[in-house]
Amino acid sequence: MASVAFLGLGVMGYPMAGHLRNKGHHDITVYNRTTAKAEQWVAQHGGSLALTPAEAAEGKDFVFSCVGNDDDLRSVTTGASGAFAAMKTGSVFIDNTTASAEVARELAEAADKAGFSFLDAPVSGGQAGAENGVLTVMVGGEQAAFDKARPVIDAYARMVGLMGPAGAGQLTKMINQIAIAGLVQGLAEGIHFGKKAGLDIEKVIEVISKGAAGSWQMENRHKTMNAGKYDFGFAVDWMRKDLGICLAEANRNGAKLPVTALVDQFYKDVQDMGGRRWDTSSLLARLEK
Repeated sequence: MASVAFLGLGVMGYPMAGHLRNKGHHDITVYNRTTAKAEQWVAQHGGSLALTPAEAAEGKDFVFSCVGNDDDLRSVTTGASGAFAAMKTGSVFIDNTTASAEVARELAEAADKAGFSFLDAPVSGGQAGAENGVLTVMVGGEQAAFDKARPVIDAYARMVGLMGPAGAGQLTKMINQIAIAGLVQGLAEGIHFGKKAGLDIEKVIEVISKGAAGSWQMENRHKTMNAGKYDFGFAVDWMRKDLGICLAEANRNGAKLPVTALVDQFYKDVQDMGGRRWDTSSLLARLEK
């Protein structure tokens, strides 16, 4: 059992922290910007709450975070009452936020100077993956810190991999989102085409899902897409944030992402339709409007 803090109890962080407590059996302190959410978590899972990230991190072996974006991450780490000022020597900070590789490298450098380790460890699997403790975790950082943190991360993960030095976890998550964007658009167009052609979509998917066209998106989203229901996963607003990170990194490294840029604009159309909180499969709604 380790001494753990978790910063950020949103849709993902709330159940992830729960797995650290209940499956990992760790002594855990939680912090959330809205204190009522932390109080709710403690009432449900036990442990304790802190009123600042620094208070939560004081004396802990491992500190996790899962917040919204680069600015939120800086706020809970190096900002006023941030966790970095309270981290003990030899401890490990594990960030599960989907953020930029740039901020990951920045925080890894700050952590190293202060005598502790930083791992950028974004996750994939969505809300369902977080709730079921089967997330995929893509990690950037030093091998020794990874080896120390891996058994703790396992409490909410199905797959954990060290992808390279600081920032490599975030870069891997970008590839994940790039691949998903194209897959969802292709599936949306396929279902749309099938409907226009008068085909039975369920029969079509039953056949093609067993061939080269099969994917997680097809298996898990085609029914709700066909029914016009889009409240089953990762929100469009979050996907646009992630794709923005991908496109910004591509501008820096010279990668060409024409499909990603196009799908990002399609998601903007969905936002303009009022679908900011619809899940990412709502690209079909844009085609059907």
